[in-house]
Amino acid sequence: MTAETSRPLLSVERLSIEFGEKRVVSDLSFALHSGKTLCITGESGSGKSLTSLAIMGLLPKTARLPSGAIMFDGKDLLRLPERQMQHLRGQAIGMIFQEPMTSLNPLMTVGQQLEETVRRHEPLSRRESKQRARAMLDAVRVPNVDKRLGQYPHELSGGMRQRVMIAMAMLCQPRVLIADEPTTALDVTIQAQILELMRELQQAFGTTLLMITHDMGVVAEMADEVVVMNQGLLEERAPVRTLFKTPQAAYTKKLLAAVPVLGTMGKPVSKTKEPVVLEVKDLKVHFPLRGGWFEEARAIHAVENVSFTLRQGETLGIVGESGCGKSTTGKALMNMLPYEGSIKLLGRELNGLKGEALKPLRQDIQMIFQDPYASLNPRKTILDLVGEPLLIHGMKNLKLRTERVVELLEQVGLSAEAMERYSHMFSGGQRQRICIARALALNPKVIIADESVSALDVSVQAQVLELLERLQKEYQLSYVFISHDMAVVERLCHRVAVMFSGQIVEIGQRDQVLGNPQHPYTQRLLSAVPMPDVDRRKDFKSLLRDIEVPDPVKPRNYQIPRQAYKAIGIDHFVAV
Repeated sequence: MTAETSRPLLSVERLSIEFGEKRVVSDLSFALHSGKTLCITGESGSGKSLTSLAIMGLLPKTARLPSGAIMFDGKDLLRLPERQMQHLRGQAIGMIFQEPMTSLNPLMTVGQQLEETVRRHEPLSRRESKQRARAMLDAVRVPNVDKRLGQYPHELSGGMRQRVMIAMAMLCQPRVLIADEPTTALDVTIQAQILELMRELQQAFGTTLLMITHDMGVVAEMADEVVVMNQGLLEERAPVRTLFKTPQAAYTKKLLAAVPVLGTMGKPVSKTKEPVVLEVKDLKVHFPLRGGWFEEARAIHAVENVSFTLRQGETLGIVGESGCGKSTTGKALMNMLPYEGSIKLLGRELNGLKGEALKPLRQDIQMIFQDPYASLNPRKTILDLVGEPLLIHGMKNLKLRTERVVELLEQVGLSAEAMERYSHMFSGGQRQRICIARALALNPKVIIADESVSALDVSVQAQVLELLERLQKEYQLSYVFISHDMAVVERLCHRVAVMFSGQIVEIGQRDQVLGNPQHPYTQRLLSAVPMPDVDRRKDFKSLLRDIEVPDPVKPRNYQIPRQAYKAIGIDHFVAV
């Protein structure tokens, strides 16, 4: 290999970033070689995203760079004036940001934003820029391109917005593409589609890829080389195979050990002899739509004829992509929205109960929400937040309430000192523990957990899952665990229900559904899961073909035909 071919396209040399007295990135060095993929991984607060912003010259003004250089084409990007950086951004170095909805202008159509990007860097006519925008949307496999060009970002799904972001970043065919957590908020099949698109674009345009992710499955699928960061420090840098087979740093070993791996859990303990605590039959949830004077009354048929049982000490996982109805099902179980059908909790019918009649039953069923920060009132202390259910249900004595809160916090691994603090003073994992403590306050029999670990780092996620397992054993709790992470579902659940377009298409024991999937949709979901194993890389090309999803908007009184099921084995049913 000659010196010319081995020279890196972009190199970060002894980079340090500070905010005031706090150093958030320290003495970081790595090199990016032409046509390769480098993944930077690590947990929240490790400095991954700040490093990418430093490369793009987009660090906040409060940031200070006491040392280091970022070399690209013989120039130090940290020393370039803003005008030259503006020329480089998009044309030579493109970036896909983590949250496409906040990165796209809500007041401009997709077409206008793409054309603006092209004309900023190249002297093209309006007609030529439209052709370029259309061609790039075709390249990222956006269907109905002409329609999409005239739509606004809020009219697109999350996966479609991310495709638009990739198209925008690739418009000027940059030599380096930085992708900051490009798949974090996406469903597993959409994630697989985005990863496959990035592979295709890399091959078609010879793009060099710098990917930032905390998902070790994505790292194993995409990386040629890996940089592991922890609290601003470089823990390890190695080729991807070396890192997964023989990790050297203790932190890397800990990170890999915490990753749940699909297909490693075996057969779950059967709970068929335990008493039924929750029985759901023919559950329907419809959301009426407002129409014109002469229009037929319509509704979104979000959940249709869902039936299942949950036994004492059992965890039922509900999986599926966004919009399948799983979170709506969870909210219906909590009586948080109107529904049709029967929900029996410990043999008592919940449908039709309101106010004081419903209040006593609330003690037996509680919910842990997806976003712990949004579900905790920032104006209240932890004592008030965790003690609130106790106060609502009659525990007026502050001393007794405080004692119970201390007990609950200790159960979830927090100290009594946490009581006097506010939610913003805790990490994401600690906030989720507080939410679990609050859900446990009234000694419930059933807990609905809606994506309760999806926003957590892998090691914190492992700790919270261990906590949920321990609490289940101690108190014989029953969980309805709603998630799109199949590996987490396999670890925690005894049985799994797969939802598609508002209906259950497959339900059975965990090893039956995940180990021997029968429905094509279940098979598609499982084929999209990236494995944290370099020897099991997947070809996601077949997933680029979108499956047809029935339109959930129907006439208000429309009766969707009842789903028929075929028994595959004991307690394993598949829609036919």
